[in-house]
Amino acid sequence: MNPLLNHIPNLKHLGSGMFFVMAGPCVVENEEVMMRVAEKACAVTDALKIPYIFKASYRKANRSRLDSFCGIGDEKALKLLDKVRREFGVPTVTDIHNPEEAAIAAQYADVLQIPAFLCRQTDLLVAAAKTGKVVNIKKGQFLAPEAMAFAAGKVHDAGNPNILLTDRGTTFGYHDLIVDMRSIPTMQALGYPVVMDITHSLQQPNTTSGVTGGLPSMIETIARASVAVGTDGLFIETHPNPAEAKSDGANMLPLDRFEGLLTRLCRIRETIIRETINAF
Repeated sequence: MNPLLNHIPNLKHLGSGMFFVMAGPCVVENEEVMMRVAEKACAVTDALKIPYIFKASYRKANRSRLDSFCGIGDEKALKLLDKVRREFGVPTVTDIHNPEEAAIAAQYADVLQIPAFLCRQTDLLVAAAKTGKVVNIKKGQFLAPEAMAFAAGKVHDAGNPNILLTDRGTTFGYHDLIVDMRSIPTMQALGYPVVMDITHSLQQPNTTSGVTGGLPSMIETIARASVAVGTDGLFIETHPNPAEAKSDGANMLPLDRFEGLLTRLCRIRETIIRETINAF
C-alpha cells in the first residue's frame, strides 16, 4: 500500500494488501441515506479488510439543469458528513468547487476532492493544498493521463505532496465516455496513488433530457479490469435505491450489490498477489 495513505486519519486495514475504496452516495441527501450507506459500507469493508473512505458531496455545483438538486444546505450537509466520520470512525471525502470552500470543507473531511471539470483551476488546487489535507484530483474527461502531472504539480509546489489521482473516463463523442486502462499505470508513473472511478466512468452525459444517463450494468466490467491492471483504489457511488437518488442515479451501484461486487474484486486482487509472490 502506498505510504501516502498513512496521511489519511482512521484509514484501517492498510496492511491487508487490498485496494482502498471511496464509496457512498453522490450527494448528501438526508441523514437516513448517509447512515444506511455508511453502516453497510463499513461492515463490508471491515469484513474484507479493505481500507475505506466514506464519500458524499456536500453540494453539487455541476448540474445539467437549473432545477437539478444541488444539496440540503452546506452547513447541514457538512455536519452530516462529520457525523458519519465520528460515529463510524472512518475518514471522509467530499468535493470542493472554489477556493473559499477549501478551508471550510477541511474541517469536516479528511480528503478534499477536485472535480474533473475543475482539475486545471490553479486557485482551487492551491487552496486545497494549503489545508494540508490529502487532495484527490479527478482527471478531466478532456485530458490525457500524462497531463495530470501539471495538476498534481500545482498541489505539490504549493507545499502538499499528499495527492491522489482519479480517472473517471475520457470524452468519446458527445454522449459517451470510454475508459482507457493505460491511464492507471500512466498516472501511477507520476508517483501518486491512482483511483478508478467505476461509476462516473459509465455516465452518458449531454442527453437531450438534460439528465445524465449511464450504463450501470458495466460497473463490474470496469471494476474487474481496473483491479486486474493494478489500480490502487476504487471510487464507487452507491445508494439504497438509485432510481430515487437525487443525483447520478443512472450510473450508481445499488447498495445491495456492494458486498458481492467487492467480494469478487478481492478474489481477483488475492490472485494477483499470489501470482506475484509465486513469480519470485
